[in-house]
Amino acid sequence: MFTTEEKRVIAYSNGKHPTIPSSVTSETPIEELNLNWREKDLPEKERTKHVHRLHPYLGKFIPQLVEIFLKKYFRAGQTVLDPFCGSGTTIVQASELGINSVGYDISEFNILLSRTKTTKYDVERVRVEVMDILGKVRSRVGGKSGQRDFWSDSSNGHLFSDTENTYLNTWFGDQARRELLVYKHLIDSEEYEYKDLLRIILSRSARSSRLTTHYDLDFPKKPQTESYWCYKHSRTCHPTTDAMKFLSRYSLDTIKRIADFATKRTEAKIILEHADSRRSSFPPIDGVITSPPYVGLIDYHEQHAYGYHLLGLEDRRFDEIGPATNGSGAKAREQYQIDIAEVFRRAACAMSSKGRMIVVAADKANLYERIAQLAGLEVENVIYRHVNRRTGRRSTQFYESVFIWRKP
Repeated sequence: MFTTEEKRVIAYSNGKHPTIPSSVTSETPIEELNLNWREKDLPEKERTKHVHRLHPYLGKFIPQLVEIFLKKYFRAGQTVLDPFCGSGTTIVQASELGINSVGYDISEFNILLSRTKTTKYDVERVRVEVMDILGKVRSRVGGKSGQRDFWSDSSNGHLFSDTENTYLNTWFGDQARRELLVYKHLIDSEEYEYKDLLRIILSRSARSSRLTTHYDLDFPKKPQTESYWCYKHSRTCHPTTDAMKFLSRYSLDTIKRIADFATKRTEAKIILEHADSRRSSFPPIDGVITSPPYVGLIDYHEQHAYGYHLLGLEDRRFDEIGPATNGSGAKAREQYQIDIAEVFRRAACAMSSKGRMIVVAADKANLYERIAQLAGLEVENVIYRHVNRRTGRRSTQFYESVFIWRKP
């Protein structure tokens, strides 16, 4: 027996082939869209193209979904807002299409990541700087994992495996922590132009080099210090004790992704703000494409805790909308509706009269009909789509809605 969500998806996509994003234009009828891509329709390498996989991020929508609605409702030179810009998917895709973009987020890490993805780089200088800092780390801590010699700063004798940060001491082995802290010291002390890009490489490497199981990198509950049976590799694995291999791997991957995106980006303007969208006055926009935070599900700060601790970022998790710590009970859902609606009300004030808001949400609790009402918006259409999680242990499926709203 089908659930309500399954019936909606089946009814909406019945008889239609999955939509090819590149084929969509402003003239494409909404009723012809089928957004239920299978792996063979939209393989992972396309969903994670160029800078979209510069750093892991939970809860983001795929770039092809954004591409379709940018092509349908926007044109080059117009401006799109994402008030919950997260990892910057809307901002990156808008840049590809020559559409100006504005992104806001309460998370300083999210803004750092979005800005890093969309900076206009001298690709050769990126290559030189990324390889230079990597070489300097190797020369100070040794190129082989497990080398035990400490490197000390001759100016103060500080041992870079030592830190008062409890998180770093708990979640990283001595060798990994030393390598990460040396890399961080070099970012701060050397005259690099692209320091934020180096910070993202550092954060991505830290995520992989924590004392955790290979199959649970998203939200590990406690440090893994002993050998364990690995569900990902179907064998006994050992905790990671060094970071150098990840710094090396992600350095090369980052250079490649930055170079790839450099051939696709345009001169479209980009504005990114570390701010609470409930209290922000947005600049003039032509529309919105966004995927709001879930209610009581993901702690958007905690998922990048390693980055906050290593980089010294401002932690505003208690200012999140629908924070995981508040759960998803009736009171939390009601407050979530009020908060999300306030963001969209403010966005509507900044939006041109013919603009549309495209809101992608897994609305299992049916919260968004009231959100649209509270924000004073008309529901023009709703597209239902089936989402398959195809990687790691997060292999479940779910259903989400694409709401198309407009000002009355």
